[in-house]
Amino acid sequence: MTANQKMTLRVILTEADIRKLCNLTDTEELPVKPTVKVMPVLELVTVSSVEVFSDTPSTADTDILLHLSQERQKQWPEFFDIPTFSVDVEYRLRQADLLFMSEGTYLKVSKELKHEILERLAESMYSYTAYPIAAQFESVATALIYKHPCLQEQGSTTRCCGWKNSLKHKMANYRTKRRQSGCLDVAVNAGKRGKHSAGQPANKRIKKANKGEINYLPNFPEGFDQAALEGACKDLVDEMQKRTPNGPLVKQKMDQTFALRRKKVVDLVDLNSVFFVLCIFQVFMEFSRIVGKNLKQEFYESIDRHSPRLLELFRSKRESDDDDSFRDLDIGILLIEREGAVLTSSQHLSPASLKIIIEGEVVMDNIQDLPKAMCILFGLMYALHLKYPKTMKLTFQFIQQVLLLLGHTDLKPKLQTLKNQLAM
Repeated sequence: MTANQKMTLRVILTEADIRKLCNLTDTEELPVKPTVKVMPVLELVTVSSVEVFSDTPSTADTDILLHLSQERQKQWPEFFDIPTFSVDVEYRLRQADLLFMSEGTYLKVSKELKHEILERLAESMYSYTAYPIAAQFESVATALIYKHPCLQEQGSTTRCCGWKNSLKHKMANYRTKRRQSGCLDVAVNAGKRGKHSAGQPANKRIKKANKGEINYLPNFPEGFDQAALEGACKDLVDEMQKRTPNGPLVKQKMDQTFALRRKKVVDLVDLNSVFFVLCIFQVFMEFSRIVGKNLKQEFYESIDRHSPRLLELFRSKRESDDDDSFRDLDIGILLIEREGAVLTSSQHLSPASLKIIIEGEVVMDNIQDLPKAMCILFGLMYALHLKYPKTMKLTFQFIQQVLLLLGHTDLKPKLQTLKNQLAM
């Protein structure tokens, strides 16, 4: 069965089988060797060449591929949904909520009950991020007392300060458990106090997501070690060198080796092999794997929404030109025009050609328009785990935090001022 086929399993029970099961009076009457007839039904799904080489992840890709190497698939929600606790805890909370609504009596939380609540909340929070920020702890604590008002704290100004502090400690303990079980996104930060190995210095380089990544350093897919994934990478490179690569195979291998690529870019090891497989349409797929968002769609939608106001603000500012050679650029976009052509402001959006520059070298060219070039450049910042250059830091932070709503919600003063002006 190929990757573009679905298989549906149907279990068929005859009327006689059902009658036998319904009329049982003793388990000894069950058949000694009961059998189930399984009939596979193949449903072929047509995959067009446009979809195979599309730069936008499809629903089928999400269903088939994401389970291989991505632990998280969603950004932190706007409103945190409190998970369902165990049956015993849910019953006790429900009874306490009823008592609170009828008599205004707060629940006196026992140590054992608090442990179970915090443990379940930490597990749910970890499904979004291993390192929640203060605002996220606040949102969880607020959601908890909103769903279960009996848990409010009378001595707290927000009614949930104690829960917020307890969540911070519980999350740290939960990370320790995950680290001991081998989860890479927290194991990479082990030993920051020098306790990870006798005689080794403390680990001062703490690595964690700071740009909204949900799959910062995922574990290898189940059943694969580094050697197996290196072999898959070699197969991927061989396929990419063909004149007409097999689109579905490339997408499957890209997702399968995603965890290995992240390990290389975070540890700054063999980045050339990572960049080789990141052609234009794979940059968007890689961004989706890292942050769980459709970069191209959300970037264009935000630009369309803010363009009128942005143009007004740009016209009110003094324009300036720089003639420095692109060889001195760490990161940039190079516009190429035909010799003798007279450029207007509108022609800058669609010049003859556009090239992306990283560390003074052209890494991608023949890009059709400036918005797409900027979109690809931003995707490469995530795919290659690059730091924002100082001269463009606010520009990239504007795209990340304002246009794509990724990472911290607290904005720097200049960005907050610009966001306020856009909302006018």
